[in-house]
Amino acid sequence: MSNTNAFAGPWSTLPTTLTPWIQDVINSMGHTQMTPVQASTIPLFMQHKDVVVEAVTGSGKTLAFVIPILEKLIRRETKLRKNEIGALVDEYFIRELASQIHSVFTLFLSSQPGISHSDSPSSSEETLESLRSSNPPEFPPPLLVVSSDTTPAQDVENLLSTGADIVIGTPGRIEELLLGRGKDVVNVKELEVLVLDEADRLLDLGFQNTVTKILKHLPKQRRTGLFSATMTDADALSELVRVGLRNPARVVVKVQTKKVKKKGDASLAQAVEERRTPASLKNFFLVCRPSEKLLQLCRIIQHETTSQESSRFIVYFATCACVDYFYRILPLFLSSNTSLFSLHGHLTPSTRTRTLASFTASACTPTTPSILLATDVAARGLDLPDVDVVLQFDPPVDPKAFSHRCGRTARAGRSGRAWVLLTGREREYVDFMTLRKIPLKERLPFPSTDTQVTVDDEAEDPEVEPSVQVIRKKVLTDRALNDKATKAYVSFVRAYTKHEASYIFRLKDLDLIGVAKCFGLLRLPKMPELKDSNRDGWQDADLEVSESNRIYNSAPFLTRTPNQWSSYAYADKTQEAKRVSEASQKKVQDSEPPTKKRSRSDQKLVNAAWSKQSSRKDEREKRKEKKERKRRWLKSQKDEPNPKGPDDATEGGEEDDDWDDLAREERMAKKLKRGDISQASFDQEFTDL
Repeated sequence: MSNTNAFAGPWSTLPTTLTPWIQDVINSMGHTQMTPVQASTIPLFMQHKDVVVEAVTGSGKTLAFVIPILEKLIRRETKLRKNEIGALVDEYFIRELASQIHSVFTLFLSSQPGISHSDSPSSSEETLESLRSSNPPEFPPPLLVVSSDTTPAQDVENLLSTGADIVIGTPGRIEELLLGRGKDVVNVKELEVLVLDEADRLLDLGFQNTVTKILKHLPKQRRTGLFSATMTDADALSELVRVGLRNPARVVVKVQTKKVKKKGDASLAQAVEERRTPASLKNFFLVCRPSEKLLQLCRIIQHETTSQESSRFIVYFATCACVDYFYRILPLFLSSNTSLFSLHGHLTPSTRTRTLASFTASACTPTTPSILLATDVAARGLDLPDVDVVLQFDPPVDPKAFSHRCGRTARAGRSGRAWVLLTGREREYVDFMTLRKIPLKERLPFPSTDTQVTVDDEAEDPEVEPSVQVIRKKVLTDRALNDKATKAYVSFVRAYTKHEASYIFRLKDLDLIGVAKCFGLLRLPKMPELKDSNRDGWQDADLEVSESNRIYNSAPFLTRTPNQWSSYAYADKTQEAKRVSEASQKKVQDSEPPTKKRSRSDQKLVNAAWSKQSSRKDEREKRKEKKERKRRWLKSQKDEPNPKGPDDATEGGEEDDDWDDLAREERMAKKLKRGDISQASFDQEFTDL
C-alpha cells in the first residue's frame, strides 16, 4: 500500500450511510477517505457477517471494527440496560493496546450530541470524565478492564455504575468480569459484536483455555471479527470452528509492488512482488560481527539523523535486561541532545504508560532525536505517531513479530525505514523473511573512517576495542552496572537458544566472545553455554583501585593481575553496606576450623538437593531389605530349634535390635494410618537425617 493507492474511496460510498456525528469525528481525525481494509470490512460487518481480516500494520484495522460496533449499537431498537454488554473487544494481553482502543471509542462517544465540548479536555482520562459528567449521554462511555488499574470487583462496580455498552480488555480480566466476580451480575445475552484483536496471538495455546471459556459463555447469535497483521491461512482456518465463526468472510488486503518494463515505446506494468509490509516502508539489513553491533547501531542512528533528517526512533532488543542495560550505556555513544526512553515488560504498568506518553509527546528534531528502547511489548498494535525509523538490534524470537516491529513506522501512508542487525550465519534470515513476503535490502556496514569496510574484511572494526574500554570505564563506576551487564548477557544468550528459526539461530555458530565485547563485560559469567567457547583474545578486566578506594581505572586491560573484586563497590550506599556485611560473614565462616572430613558418600548427600525425600527413600529401602531378609530366614529355619539371627550375623545383638525396630515401626505405621500421630512425627522417629 503506497501513498498513491492507499485509499479506496470516500466514506459516502459505503452502502450504509454513517451517523452524522460519527462522520464528523472521522473527518476531524483527518481520514477523508477509507483505506482498503476499511472499505472491505465495514460493509460486511454492517451486513451481519463474521469476518477474518488480515492487513499490514498501519492500514486502519482499528476503525474497521470501531465504526461498525458504534453503528450497530446506535441502530438498536431497545436501549441496553446497565448490566448488559453490547460489544466486547478482547485485546492481546498487553494492556497498552487495550488502552489505545479504549481511547478511540472514548473519542467517538465524547462527540455524540448533547455533550458539551467547551473545555476541550487535554487527555483521554479528562475526556472520559467529561463524558461521564455530561447530562446524561445517550450512549455511556466505554469500560476498560485491564490489570493494575482496578480490581475485578471494581470492574463490576464500574460497569453497573456507568452502564457501559462497550467493554475493552485483556483476556484474563474479561474472563474474571464475565465468569468470575460478575458471573451472576453481568448480562451478555444482548451482545451484538465480539472482536478478537491481534487474533493470531489470542488463538495461541497460551490463551486457548481463557478464550474458549469466554466464547462458550457468549451468545451464538453474535457477529465475530478476527483482526491481525499476521493471520496466515493456517492460523485462521484451523481455528475458525473452535472460535465459533459462522460462514465468515475472509478479508486479506495485499500489498504489491509493480515494476515497469520498457519494450520500445510501450510500457508494461507487471506485478513482481507481494508483501506483508507497507510499500512505503523500506526494510534494510546489515551484517556485522557481534562485537560491532553497538557501533553499527549508533552509526545508523547518526546516518538517519543527518542524511534522512529522522528524529523519532524505536530500537528493539531481545530481553528486558538488555533494554535496562543499554538504556544506561547508549548515552556514552550518542549526542547529549538525545532523549532515551525505556519500555519493557518488567516495568510497572503505570511506568510503561508514562513512558509511552512521554515518548509520544516529546519534542524531537534531527538534532535532538527521541529514541525508545523496547522489547516486543511495544511491537504489536501500538499506534505511536511520527516514528521515522525502527531498528532491530536483535531479530525477534517469534518471526511473526518482525513485521509487527517494522509496522511501528510507515503507518497510514507515511514513509518509514526499518533496519535489522544480523551476524554471521544469521544472513540466512533474509531468505526466511523473503519466503514470508517481507523483502529486505542489504546495506554494507558503516565504516569507522573514510576507508570502506565490508563484512568480508578479516580485521575487526578498529573502534571496537576503544568502545569496550569506554563501556568498562562506565561499568567500573558502579558494581550494579556490572550486575546488569552480566544479567543482560546471560538473558540474551538464553533468548538466542529459544529462536523459533533454530536452524538459523544456532548457539554453536554464535561468537559469544564477540557478544561479550559488545556488552563490555568485565569478566565472562559462569554458564554452560560458554563451556566450549573459544576464549582466545579475551581477558578479564583488571580492577585497579586508586588511593581514594573510590575511583576505578579500566585502562588498558593488557595484563593479567588479580581482580580487586572485594573493593569493587556499589554506588548505592545501602546496597554497598549489605555487600560488605555479607562479605564479612563469609570471611568469618571461611576462617573457622574445618569440621571432620566427610566420606565420599556423605559428601554426596550434602551436595544433594535440599529436599529430604532422597535420604528418606534410602532409609526406607534399607528397612525394607532387612524385613525381607528376616522373612526369608524365618521361612528357611522354621523347623530348627533356637534359631539365631539371619545369616548368623549376630547373637541376639544388632540384628535382634533391628527386628525390634521393624516391629515398632509397624506399630507406629498403624497409628499413622489411624491418624493418632502425624507424618512429621513418624519421619522424625524413623529417618536418620
